[in-house]
Amino acid sequence: MREPEDVEPDTTDDETGQARRVGPEGETRPLADDGRPSPKAALVYNPIKADGDALRETVSRLSAEAGWSEPLFYETTVDDLGDDVTRQALAEKVDAVLVAGGDGTVRAVSEAMSGSGVPLAIVPSGTGNLLARNLKLPLTDPSAMVAAVFDGDTLDMDIGWCRLTRPDGEIAEHAFVVMGGIGLDAAMIANTRPELKKAVGWVAYVDGAARALPRAKSFRVMYQLVGRRLHSTKVQSVLFANCGSLPAGLELIPEASIADGDLDIVVFQPKGLFGWLFVWRRVAWDNSVLRRFRAGRQVLALRTKDNSVVYSRGAGIDLAAQEARPVQLDGDEFGEATAVRVHVAAGALKVVLPRGHDTDGL
Repeated sequence: MREPEDVEPDTTDDETGQARRVGPEGETRPLADDGRPSPKAALVYNPIKADGDALRETVSRLSAEAGWSEPLFYETTVDDLGDDVTRQALAEKVDAVLVAGGDGTVRAVSEAMSGSGVPLAIVPSGTGNLLARNLKLPLTDPSAMVAAVFDGDTLDMDIGWCRLTRPDGEIAEHAFVVMGGIGLDAAMIANTRPELKKAVGWVAYVDGAARALPRAKSFRVMYQLVGRRLHSTKVQSVLFANCGSLPAGLELIPEASIADGDLDIVVFQPKGLFGWLFVWRRVAWDNSVLRRFRAGRQVLALRTKDNSVVYSRGAGIDLAAQEARPVQLDGDEFGEATAVRVHVAAGALKVVLPRGHDTDGL
């Protein structure tokens, strides 16, 4: 075996020994742009949730300053939440994709980018920004995330995939980046009024919960985590989560990691009013307040366990219900399903972070 430097370049007939572009007959052709085209970014944005004019100007300006080619721009529509145009951008061999929109837009773009190896920069927009919050990205400075495309770091994060079996037997599969669920949480989202959500943001889910709770009834499911035993129980909701933080500082799953190769499974099975009080205490007080302090963690260690909320962790879960139940993914309705199969694609989404971003706890 010989390394390239072991062989003298052929300089006969005025050859230089350097690589060159040639035509079908071997004739020499000039290389454009001094050898390689400049990198190119694409921006996918929801025109309702994001300021398209300002974002296009910022992305164009910072691309030029970084020596990148003129960026590509794509708007989402009601019929294309972002996944189709993202595939178009990837077909153009872009070097990075930026997404600006609500949680649904981020979910759709991430679905199309899963496994592509192309970095995704999330420019916070809309009301929830749940993935941006869990990544601890700057929420009020869009230009910081645009700039990170050109000089930032990247993190290989997990992405969840949910295979839904509809009541008529039809199969659908979609990705999620924050969390999905079947049962009451999906009914709550379905009962949230769009005009209220547009006016007050995530607080509108309180109204949705108030509408869903009076009609909430437990339902029987059979579920099994990968490599674990089969369970049969009555539940109000089952969540499968990649992230654990919610708006208003609520920690649904304090130890959830976005890059550990596992999903966190949360089974809600409260019994009566007191059961719901235990659920609220667990999420709003135990997880969100007490766990932040050493003394609080000592109190939790001494407390008697209850089964209103059951936490598990694994690479995926299979679940079947006796009757069809509503499903949500990253805060959007996805119809009803009689069964769900969920698995994690470890490290399948490369996300952009500002340079030197603190990744502890992610």
